[in-house]
Amino acid sequence: METHKLKPDQNLEARAALFKALGHPARLLMLNLISAKPRHGEELATILSLSPATVSHHLSKLADAGMLQSAKDQYYQIYSLAGGMLNKTLGELIAVSQASIAVRVEPDAYRQKVLDTFFRRGRLVKIPAQLKKQQIVLERLVEAFEPDRDYAEREVNRVLVDFNDDVATLRRGLVEHRLMQRESGMYRRIPG
Repeated sequence: METHKLKPDQNLEARAALFKALGHPARLLMLNLISAKPRHGEELATILSLSPATVSHHLSKLADAGMLQSAKDQYYQIYSLAGGMLNKTLGELIAVSQASIAVRVEPDAYRQKVLDTFFRRGRLVKIPAQLKKQQIVLERLVEAFEPDRDYAEREVNRVLVDFNDDVATLRRGLVEHRLMQRESGMYRRIPG
């Protein structure tokens, strides 16, 4: 797996495997020793006072993650760093485009959970106390108003009473959260 050649949207599993491979102290020591000069497993086992089988296991994890390459030299497999892997910044290794994130993560999951919690059959059963949740609920309510149209307070109340009887709190919330503006007793939905 050539992790060092991955583009930002490619193979998140390979990137995770890379970090797992780096997650063991013995592997970090091996990488440092191999970066100084290519080495074979028995040499690393002697230096680190580990069994050859343990070293072989760690080397295979590093090779599978694309950090090492090996070449046969007589009886030994000689390990060296794979080109360019350690020259990458952490930012380059974890970078994923927003388009890729959108495919993997439901962006409005929290918003939908809040709406499902506070609305039943189209009615607002309770006004949330938490400001972030209030914002989501009020953003849903403001959708009932046409942009670029002035509403008298009585008209705003008629629309809001379909959602909840506490129209004064809802009206005030729409203005405070800058979803509607009030001028000269008239209300207007703020675009955006």
